[in-house]
Amino acid sequence: MMSVCLCLCPAVQSQNLVTDNVAVVEGEVAVISCRVKNNDDSVIQLLNPNRQTIYFRDVRPLKDARFQLVNFSDNELRVSLSNVTLSDEGRYVCQLYTDPPQEAYADITVLIPPGNPIIESREGQVIEGNETEMTCTAMGSKPAATIRWMKGDKELQGKSKVEEMYDTMFTVTSQLTFTVTKEDDGVPVVCIVDHPAVKDVQAQTYLVVHYKPEVKIVVEFPDGLPREGQNMELSCQAKGKPHPQQINWVKVDDDLPSHALITGPDLYIENLNKTYNGTYRCFAANSVGESYDDYILYVYDAPTTTPIPTTATTTTPTTTTISLPEATADSRAGEGAPRAVDHAVIGGVVAVVVFAMLCLLIILGRYFARHKGVSTSLESQG
Repeated sequence: MMSVCLCLCPAVQSQNLVTDNVAVVEGEVAVISCRVKNNDDSVIQLLNPNRQTIYFRDVRPLKDARFQLVNFSDNELRVSLSNVTLSDEGRYVCQLYTDPPQEAYADITVLIPPGNPIIESREGQVIEGNETEMTCTAMGSKPAATIRWMKGDKELQGKSKVEEMYDTMFTVTSQLTFTVTKEDDGVPVVCIVDHPAVKDVQAQTYLVVHYKPEVKIVVEFPDGLPREGQNMELSCQAKGKPHPQQINWVKVDDDLPSHALITGPDLYIENLNKTYNGTYRCFAANSVGESYDDYILYVYDAPTTTPIPTTATTTTPTTTTISLPEATADSRAGEGAPRAVDHAVIGGVVAVVVFAMLCLLIILGRYFARHKGVSTSLESQG
C-alpha cells in the first residue's frame, strides 16, 4: 500500500539529526525518515513511543512485521509502518550514537475519516412560504470534520455542533433552516463534509415544494376580436403541486350562458351575442389553495358590406328633380351614418340654379325697359 503522509510541522532539528512529523490516514502507510548531516559513521536507530528499538542500523529487534526497512545508509534510516492504527499514534525517536547522544522526534498523527454523511429532513414535503429544517451528521472522525451546505449553486450557512466521543473521535451535526419558494421544487440540497483524510464526501436530497395553482386563460378561437355569431373557446391552463384536481368556470355577477359547454378545463360558447359580454373567471384548486384568472369578453358587431351609392337626375323645362341616396347604417356604431351625396350631382344642381337666375334677370330687365318706354310716350302725347 502506498504511503500517504502529510507534513503538519516544519522539520525538527537536533544538531546534525533531522526528521519530520507525519500525518497518516488510518489503515494506510506511514514513513519515518531519520537523516544525518555530515555523519562521522555514528550509529542511527529508531525507537517507538515506548522507547523500544524498532531498527538499530539495518536490523529490526522489534518483532512487529508492519515495520519494514525502506532505506539504510550512512546518512539515512528510513522505515515504513503499514496498516496504521490509532494505537500507533505518538512520538517516535530518531537517535544518533554520539557523545553525547543526539535525538530528533517525529510525531505520527493518525487521521480517521468520518462515515458517510446522513441528511435528515423535518418533513418530506414543504408548502411554499414555510420554513424547512434539515440536519447533516458526520460521525466518528478524527479530527472533527466541518460541514457546508449548498442549495443549487448557492451556499447556505448552517449551525454546527461538535460532540467528542471515545479516543478523541468526533461527531459533527449541522442544522440548516430556510424558507422555501415554489422555485425550490426539485432543487438539490447538498451537505459537503470537509476533512483532511477524505475529499468530495457529500450527501444530497431534493426539495419537494407544494404550491397553489398558477392559472392562465388562453383563447383557443376565434382569432382576433370576437364578433356576433362566432363561436368561442377558452382554455384554463393551471399548474401547481400537487396538480390541480378541480377547475371551475363562472361568470362574475351573472350566470354562464345557458348553452355554454364546459369540457374539462375548456369553456365553449357558440353563436356569440352582446348579452354574453362580461367577465369570465376560471378557478383552479389543489390541497394547498385556490387561484383564478379572468377574461373580459366584449362581443363586437358582425362585419357588414356598405352598398355603392347611386344618383338619378331628371330635367324638364320648368322642373329639376334630384334623387339622393339613402343612408346606410353602421352596425358597429349602432346608429345611422351621414348621407352620402355625389359631388357631380351637387355641381349640376348649382349650375341649373345659376342658369335659372340669369334667365329671370334677363326677363325682368326687358320687362322694365319696355314698361319705361310706354310711360314716356304717354307723357309726350298729353
